[in-house]
Amino acid sequence: MPPTRQKSATSSAGSKGKGKKTQSPAHMEKPGHPEDIFPMVLTSATQEHFGCRTDKDVTIESPYKLLKKDDIIQDIKTRAAVSDFRPVKQIVLDYPEDEILLVFDRDFTYDHSFYLVLTPEAKDRILNPPEPETPEVFQNEVNKIPAPRQWISLGSEQEIEEESIKETREKLLYKFTRVRRKFGLPVCFSDRNAADAKDAYLECASYQDSRFSIKKMQRDCGVQSVPRLQSSSAQTQWKFQKNVFTQYVPRELSDEEKENNLQSENLKNFCNSVTPRVLQVLQQEEIMNVFIDDWKALGTAAEDGDWSGKVSEGLILYQAFTDQKYTKDKKISSINWHPTIYGLIAVALAEKKNEQLNESKTFVVRPSLILFYSFSNPSNPQLLLECPDDIFAFEFCPSDPNIIVGGCINGQVVLWDISAHVTHLQGTQPTGKKVSVNTDTFDLENNKENKTPVVCYCAVSALDSSHKAPITDVQWLPPTFEVTRTGLPVENKYNISVQVVTCSPDFALMFWDVRGSKLLSQSMSDMKPNVDQKTQLTLSTVPDTFKHLDRLWKPLFRVSLPKIDTSGEYAPLKFSLEHYTSNGNNISSTTEEANENDDSLMVIPDYSQLRALSARTLRPLDDVNTKLYIGTENGEIVYTDWKLEKDDSGRLHSAKPLHCFSIHHWLVNTVQRSPFFKDIILTTGGWSFAIWKEGVMDGPIIQSASSEHVCTVGCWSLSRPAVFFIGKEDGSIDVWNLLEKTSEPIRVHAHITNAKITCIKPWTASSKQHFLAVTDDLGMVRVFELPKTLYVPSRSESLSVKKYFELEEDRLKDFLKREELWAKQKKEAEEQKKKTEPEKPVKFLQENEEANMKEYSDYLMLEESILKGLGLLPATANTQDT
Repeated sequence: MPPTRQKSATSSAGSKGKGKKTQSPAHMEKPGHPEDIFPMVLTSATQEHFGCRTDKDVTIESPYKLLKKDDIIQDIKTRAAVSDFRPVKQIVLDYPEDEILLVFDRDFTYDHSFYLVLTPEAKDRILNPPEPETPEVFQNEVNKIPAPRQWISLGSEQEIEEESIKETREKLLYKFTRVRRKFGLPVCFSDRNAADAKDAYLECASYQDSRFSIKKMQRDCGVQSVPRLQSSSAQTQWKFQKNVFTQYVPRELSDEEKENNLQSENLKNFCNSVTPRVLQVLQQEEIMNVFIDDWKALGTAAEDGDWSGKVSEGLILYQAFTDQKYTKDKKISSINWHPTIYGLIAVALAEKKNEQLNESKTFVVRPSLILFYSFSNPSNPQLLLECPDDIFAFEFCPSDPNIIVGGCINGQVVLWDISAHVTHLQGTQPTGKKVSVNTDTFDLENNKENKTPVVCYCAVSALDSSHKAPITDVQWLPPTFEVTRTGLPVENKYNISVQVVTCSPDFALMFWDVRGSKLLSQSMSDMKPNVDQKTQLTLSTVPDTFKHLDRLWKPLFRVSLPKIDTSGEYAPLKFSLEHYTSNGNNISSTTEEANENDDSLMVIPDYSQLRALSARTLRPLDDVNTKLYIGTENGEIVYTDWKLEKDDSGRLHSAKPLHCFSIHHWLVNTVQRSPFFKDIILTTGGWSFAIWKEGVMDGPIIQSASSEHVCTVGCWSLSRPAVFFIGKEDGSIDVWNLLEKTSEPIRVHAHITNAKITCIKPWTASSKQHFLAVTDDLGMVRVFELPKTLYVPSRSESLSVKKYFELEEDRLKDFLKREELWAKQKKEAEEQKKKTEPEKPVKFLQENEEANMKEYSDYLMLEESILKGLGLLPATANTQDT
C-alpha cells in the first residue's frame, strides 16, 4: 500500500473521533467511492489466515466475512508494515464493536477484490438492507446503465432488406353496390344446386395478363423421385361358379432340338461376348465392395447420429499412466496385469531404434526397468524392477504371482521375486511421509526417488548358454505337466509351474527349468569363497529364491526350426502352445498326497527348495499336445512339434515343421489362442490378420483383406468368443465381431493415440467392469473401460461362433477341392491341345521368320529409293551394292 493511503485512513479516523469530516487523498482519487468503506487487496497468506479465500470461503453468493477486531490488531502487531490492515490501523483501534465486516467484491466495483466496512451503521445497512430502498453502497453500481454505442454496418441490413416484402404496385379497389329498393326486404334462404342454374355462381378464372410480367428470382420447392406405378390385371371372369381341375405338363425340347441349340452360333456368340464382362465384374467384386453404403461413407450419418448413444458403445478412457522420468525416449514393449491385485499393471520399457542411433555421439547409460502402475496412485509408479538390459517380453507365474520371468534384448532370461513388496502394492503399507516446510528442492527429489522401491533381479541365465538375439516371447508352462530333456511331457508332482519357454530370432526355442539340481548346488558352493565383501553386501538385499540359478542357469533343451523345402531355419518371434488341463487320471495316487487337505494344496512351496526329479520316476502323459504355432519375422506361420527325435546315430535333433504358410507379408507380432476354443488361434502381422484352426492343415479358415495401416497387435476378448481387438500403426483400434460383420470391423476407434500401438491387454476386474490396457510407442499406458456391448455375450454366442468356424472350415475344404479340379481340367486341356496340334507351333515360327525377312528386305529397298531421290546415294555406290 502507498503511504498516502495510510495517512488518509488515519486522518479519516481522526476526523471521525473529533467530529470533523476530512476527505482522504485516496477518497479524492475515486469520487464514486463511499466514505464508510475502504477498498483493499489481501494477499493469499492473509486470506488463508483469516479464512477468507476467494471462491472458497467467500463467493459471489456469500461475499461477507466478519473479522474479529482483536485478530486484526494482533496481525498488525505481528506483521507490522507487511500487514495488509496497516493502512486502517487507527480505524480498527477506534472501531466500537468486536467484529468488523469484510466484503468480497468479485466484480471489482471499487478496483479491488475486498473492501472493509468502517462504521457499524454501514455494516448493518449492508447485512440487513431495507426492502424499499437501495443500499447506498450499491447505488452507484445499480445506476450504471451501459451507454449505447454507434451502430456499424457490416452488410446485414442488405440481407434483411432483400428478405422483407415491399408493395411495388398499387392496390386494387373493388366497390360493391346494391339497389336501394332491396334494402330492408325480408330474406328467405333455401337449398339450391349450383349446377341447375346457369348464373348460379361467378367464376373468376385466372388468365395471363400481357401488361406486365413477374420474374421469379428464387423459389423454394421440394422434389422427390418416385417410381411410376401402373396397375394392371388379367383374370378370367366366371359367370357362374364351377368346380374344375387342370393338369399340365412342362414343354420340353427334344434331344435333337437341344443338340441344335447347343451347337448354334448364336449361343456361342452370346457366351463369347458375355464371358469377359462376367469375369471383369467378378474381379471388381474381389477388389472393391460394390455393396458399400455411399451415404454412410460421406459421413452424414455420423453427423446426424446421437452422440449420447455412441459414447456408451465405444471405449471410455478410465485412466492414463506415464512418467517422463523413466519413459522419456522409450517405448513400451510388453504389458501384463497383475493376476490378483486390483488395478495393478506392469509395463516393460525399451529404447527406440532411432534413439539408439541418435545417441551415438553422446552415449548416456539409462537403467532398464519394469514399472508397476496402480489405479490408487496413477501419478507415480509403485514398484520398479531392475533389469540387466531392456526387456521385450515378461510374464507373471500362474502358480505364484510374485514370481516374474522376462526376456532381455541380449538373449538372457531373468527372474524376479516381489513377495517382499506385496503389502506395499496392495496399499496396506503407507507409501511415504509428509515433507517438512524447510525441505529444499534436492531433498524433495531424493524423497521422491526413495518413495518407489526398486527390486533387483534374483537370477539371470548364463550368457554363453542363452539366446544370441533378443528374446521376443516368453511363456510359463502350465502347472499340469512338465517336460524332460527330450521334450516328452510327464506329470508334474509339484502341481506348480516350474518351466519356461522362450523364443528368439536366433532360429530357436528354449525350455528352461527354475528348479535347482545337484550340479548347480555344487557350483554355487565353489563360487562362494571368491565373492568379495562389496558383492556380498549387494547380494544380501536380493532374495534367495533363485540364488542357485544366478549366472549358471542353462536351458533344459533347445528346439531348432529347419525350413521344410530349402536350407536354412525359421526365425521365430511369437509362439502359442495349448494349455493342457489335467484330468483325474493324472493325479498321483501316493498315500501322502491322498491324505493332504484342500488347504494344504493351496500352499505354494518355496522355489529355492524345489529340485528337479528324475524323468524315470515320472509318468509320461500321452494326451498332452506338443505341437505349437510359431510366427516368424518373414510373416510365416509355422506349425511344429517341440519333441526331439533321434537320428540313425542316436543323436537327438529337432524334427522339421509339419506345415508352413506365408500369409503375412511382414513381422508376425501376435500368435494367441482363443480363451474359449483351444484349437482357434489369432495371428496378426503386416497389413492383415488371420484365424487358424488346429487340425486344418490347408491354411487359415479366416483371412482379412489388406488394410491401409500395419496391424501391430491383436488380442481376443476375455468374455465374448466372437469379439477381438486389432491395434494399428496409426494409433487406432478395430473392434471385430464375427457374428455381426465378417468383412469389416463393427467399430473403429481412431486417434486412440498419436503413435504406434505396441500392446493390448484385456482384464476382467468384476462381472460388471472390464478394462482394456493400450500402450503406444511414446511410453504411455491408457486404460479403457469396455461398454456392455463388448463384454456381455449374447445368448448361445459360444455355440454360434463354433458353428461359424465349422462353416468356414467346410468352405475352405470345398474351395481347395474346386481349385484342385480346375488345375486338373486346365492340365488336361493343355495336354489335349498338344496332342491335336503338335507341329503347329514350329510352322508358325518358320512362317513368322520368313515374313520378318521379307519385311526387312522391303525396308532396305525403300530406304535405297529414298536416298537416291534425295541424291545422297551415288551411282557408283549403287552399282557396287547391287
